[in-house]
Amino acid sequence: MSSDLFAPVLDCAGRPLRLDRPRVVGILNVTPDSFSDGGAYADIDAAVAHGLAMAEQGADMLDVGGESTRPGAADVSPDEELRRVIPVIEQLVSRTTLPIAIDTSKPEVMRAAVAAGAGMINDVYALRREGALDAAVELGVPVCLMHMQGEPRSMQDEPHYDDVVGEVHRFLTDRLFACELAGMDRRKVMVDPGFGFGKNLEHNLALLRALERFVDLGSGVYTGLSRKAMIGALTARDIPAERAAGSVAAALIAVQ
Repeated sequence: MSSDLFAPVLDCAGRPLRLDRPRVVGILNVTPDSFSDGGAYADIDAAVAHGLAMAEQGADMLDVGGESTRPGAADVSPDEELRRVIPVIEQLVSRTTLPIAIDTSKPEVMRAAVAAGAGMINDVYALRREGALDAAVELGVPVCLMHMQGEPRSMQDEPHYDDVVGEVHRFLTDRLFACELAGMDRRKVMVDPGFGFGKNLEHNLALLRALERFVDLGSGVYTGLSRKAMIGALTARDIPAERAAGSVAAALIAVQ
């Protein structure tokens, strides 16, 4: 989803991501504890093969992450995260022409991933961790800022908002301002309301109904809905792999 104020084409390290229509991102979890695929792609060869398969199936961008952000997830050291993602990024860059995003909140991982060929930073902490904003400005690639209430370890412990849409909108507005103040080109910044990150079903549905308000921020809007618990609750599917139909329906609603 994109806004008229947003750049129609993002330059992701020389690989264009055109935003003239909604785009599909292939999520590649290079982790042993992903909620959606149970660590099926923690091995480098399996991860690369899956990334190439998603490219073949029509993904417009690949998003590589080496640290699970599922509810209750434990922290991963920078060295371990680098060990997981860098070989995968290097191989994908050499074997596909798609833009590659690195899903991380650590500045050292951002730098190494971009050096390896990644062309976008997707940060669930919205560049709030020490050194992350400076690293993103220095690297100059597009970024995606996500809203999350709390930390992954505890974010689903009774999340509360007085006005979820207003509070998430205000947070993202503040982070956009912080990026501009630091010298970042706002046209390179996307926002993500953070479905399932410190939100219950009611919160998620309110955000889904109000996505147009986030488009009005003047940035592209990134929505991560696939296989989330909210889809399971709405479709009575406890197993993430069985939530494909509900995920597609939610995505279609999001781009209306």
